[in-house]
Amino acid sequence: MSFDPAWEAPKDLLAGRVVVVTGASEGIGRAVARGLAAHGATVVAFARTVARLESLYDEITGAGGPEPVIQAVDLEGLDQNDARTLARALEDAFGRIDGLLHNASQLGPRVPLASYDPAAWKRVMQVNLDAGFLLTQAFLPLLEAGTDPLVLFTSSGVGRAPRAYWGAYAVSKAATEALVTIFADELENVSPVRFASLNPGGTRTAMRAAAYPGEDPRTLPAPEDLVPLYLWLFGASRDAAIDGARIDARAWLGIGG
Repeated sequence: MSFDPAWEAPKDLLAGRVVVVTGASEGIGRAVARGLAAHGATVVAFARTVARLESLYDEITGAGGPEPVIQAVDLEGLDQNDARTLARALEDAFGRIDGLLHNASQLGPRVPLASYDPAAWKRVMQVNLDAGFLLTQAFLPLLEAGTDPLVLFTSSGVGRAPRAYWGAYAVSKAATEALVTIFADELENVSPVRFASLNPGGTRTAMRAAAYPGEDPRTLPAPEDLVPLYLWLFGASRDAAIDGARIDARAWLGIGG
């Protein structure tokens, strides 16, 4: 299991593949969606805001990438029926998907658990954990029909080492790690679908700015700096034994800090 930071993705690395990206309208999700499309993938972009999805569509097609599919999806309200409806639409359109990136996350309040609002707790857990479970469950047959299928969940340092005041966000990310492990264990040797979690680390995003308002964003890598690792994972990691892996993006990319 390894990634060479000097690796360069071939232009046609993902030609013909279909990859679903949640939270695709901004930050890391948007950068990865553009990167996947630039290397041949048909991106299925989920996000809440139609205008941002439309601008992503324009960027991808304007750069000559395959026409993406954009779909307004509110993960806060997503239930099993919604997930199954999305799966049927993708089956009708493509017959399979080759990758699923669970990028969308909600930070929630940074307060002690003793005063954490239960409604906020439910929203964070729904977006960060429950929606990923429901989509993965519904999309699993489509993934099993795909090429080198990978489900990549987004984790966090506070999911692996929880700290005070991170509340539902840390709990949701710790649970995400467990979800990845269980999916990988249960489907090993009976399904071609691989599962992994990726901790992007500190990155120049709106969520990072909300969590660390006093931090100088210029000290952080941009979302685009992480894209080569995502390309490798979705397009070149078949023989790298990453099933069930916990990946730290900055360590794998050789980014300090």
